[in-house]
Amino acid sequence: MNLKELAHTLGLSPTTVSRALNGYPEVAEATRERVQSAARKHNYQPNARAQRLATGRAMAIGHVIPVSDRHEMVNPVFADFVSGAGEAYLRHGYDMVLSLVADRDQEDVYRDLASKGSVDGIIVHAPRLDDRRIALLHDLGLPFVVHGRASNVDQPYNWVDVNNRRAFERATAFLLDLGHRRIGLVNGLDLMDFAERRREGYIAALRARDVPSDPRLIAGEEMTEMHGYRSAMAMLALDQPATAFVTSSLIVAIGVRRAVEEHGLKLGRDVSLVTHDDDLSYLRNGAELPIFTAVRSSVRHAGRLCAEMLIEAIRDGARGERHTLLEADLMVGTSTGPAPTGPAPTKGHP
Repeated sequence: MNLKELAHTLGLSPTTVSRALNGYPEVAEATRERVQSAARKHNYQPNARAQRLATGRAMAIGHVIPVSDRHEMVNPVFADFVSGAGEAYLRHGYDMVLSLVADRDQEDVYRDLASKGSVDGIIVHAPRLDDRRIALLHDLGLPFVVHGRASNVDQPYNWVDVNNRRAFERATAFLLDLGHRRIGLVNGLDLMDFAERRREGYIAALRARDVPSDPRLIAGEEMTEMHGYRSAMAMLALDQPATAFVTSSLIVAIGVRRAVEEHGLKLGRDVSLVTHDDDLSYLRNGAELPIFTAVRSSVRHAGRLCAEMLIEAIRDGARGERHTLLEADLMVGTSTGPAPTGPAPTKGHP
């Protein structure tokens, strides 16, 4: 079925059908839904080339991913984010342009995408505390959405973020309620905005209970299994060892569990752990009962929201700021229990 036939079936003009399918704001919502429903029913797919000519758009969204030995984007989370965003791209007829670049070349790639008209908008990943990309994209006039926030940036911008500060305040308070006072934070890189917000939440929970924070119980690095393992090994070897941990990812939590076991301890009995869980499709935190107690927020859902927000900004001419703050759910699993009352078992004697 072509556009003219679909329009005839609906009793509408081809122009109205085209505008409804392309998301023009002047089309009534009821008409848009009716057209989209008919398009699905008759398996109508608009001609991508004709769509680009009609709208004057590239019908593509850009993702610029820095690749280095020390960057938070080199982890499995991005794949699930793109899966969520891809659902929105497919629904609205957008392609994805993925650019893998060295850290130092990011700004050049943004300029190149803008000058060539290769994309209609950008999703910005892994914002730092003071992220120069936001000012650059404003200057280039490209609509964009940030997955996360940049605390030290004053310019307005669109973002979707999880309430990292609140999530880690809740996670730490949960462990404090169980009687733990020596709680280690195994966090992401200090320069990343989400890591700073998580550290703030952790500190706030300790201060609310008059529990002093110990710098030796705070570690920030690339979120890998090895980071979790090494940090936990060091914190468990202190003269006053950690009895509990809060970790920034499920991958890090797996490393902490390995360290706990090598110390001859049992997770959930001798040592407790609460982790952030991105609810990844291929790294599940157990089935019905979570393995790790976790503050959970779906990165796939965040990807879908970022894509929808950006497409809306592109269609509306980027009018006004758009913000979505997601709350993480606390899921109690088998990795937490009351703080031990006696001396910690020695290594090799569970």
